Amino acid sequence: MTLSAPPHCFRQYAPLLGLLFLAWLSFCVLQYFVITLLWAFIIGYILYPLYEKLVAYFHGNAVLSAAILTGALTAVVICVCYSLLHVLEDELGNTYTQLMATLGAHSFQLPPRIRHIPYLGDYLENRLHYLLTNRVALNEHLVAWAKYSLQIFSKGLRHAGQLIIELCFVLMTVFFCFRDGKTWLNQIQTAMSYFFNDEQGIYLQTLGQTARAVCYGLVLAALGQGIIAGIGYAVAGVSAPLLLGAFTALMALIPMGATLVWIPTGLLLLAHENIWAGIGLLAWGFLVVSTVDNVIRPLVICGASRVPFLVVLFGVFGGLTAFGAIGLFLGPMILALLLAVWQVNISNICNTEINN
Repeated sequence: MTLSAPPHCFRQYAPLLGLLFLAWLSFCVLQYFVITLLWAFIIGYILYPLYEKLVAYFHGNAVLSAAILTGALTAVVICVCYSLLHVLEDELGNTYTQLMATLGAHSFQLPPRIRHIPYLGDYLENRLHYLLTNRVALNEHLVAWAKYSLQIFSKGLRHAGQLIIELCFVLMTVFFCFRDGKTWLNQIQTAMSYFFNDEQGIYLQTLGQTARAVCYGLVLAALGQGIIAGIGYAVAGVSAPLLLGAFTALMALIPMGATLVWIPTGLLLLAHENIWAGIGLLAWGFLVVSTVDNVIRPLVICGASRVPFLVVLFGVFGGLTAFGAIGLFLGPMILALLLAVWQVNISNICNTEINN
């Protein structure tokens, strides 16, 4: 008994079905590492021009160049984390000491500007007087705050261990992105050309330009805002200027997020009768810090990616909401790719109508 050959349509689509099945199985295996891989690919793509310069310097030694750049990246991450933790430890200790000294002083009073606020000033004054005169209630509040802080700290330690493991996987993957990145990119281009014909180059170029634009326009601009704002905090005499500067840089990843740090800080200085320090910090924020956010950032993003700033803005907010921290890059890249697909197809439709 001879078996008949399978239908031609089955033989035609069997490899594709098998590929889709293997892709699904691979996703099941790697689903917990998707974010890690995305971070590694983005970092590798952004730093790839530096890797190419190292390869040229070491006469084509790809392994040595990838190892040196990955090692340097690891050293930078370790130094930054250690420095931030050291500063955080010192400044939190100073803040705790000042808080205990302030709470222990029986003559502590609210600033006059706050006491004179209608309704709110009287409420805060009475509440403060109750806490300072009733040590039992004060101790209960401090104990409750300490328990809550310990819970947050324990959760932070668990997340810190997970973050360290993920960071190790990211750095390891970045090494292979440097070493084999060009081979992978050629394979992706070949696969995309099967589905998108000549448009695949446009789509890959859009993704790359948007990733670099987000890095230069958001990440580096946020670091610049944190440094500039930290200088303002130090000159104004604010306690823990390094910690506030780091927090400003973190908030500055979101457009207009830095204002949520330096404006309340300036207003608090004004409320505590530090008039010139408060006015100077607010002026520094409006004239210098906001210039990076409102002028330099849009110019860098639009100039590097040729994507409207509004698309990047909605991509950042929507990406952070949908995907978390990685959405800072994924959101703008997805919207930029959608815009590129739209423009290419509209152009093809217009050309077809003109030819007809």
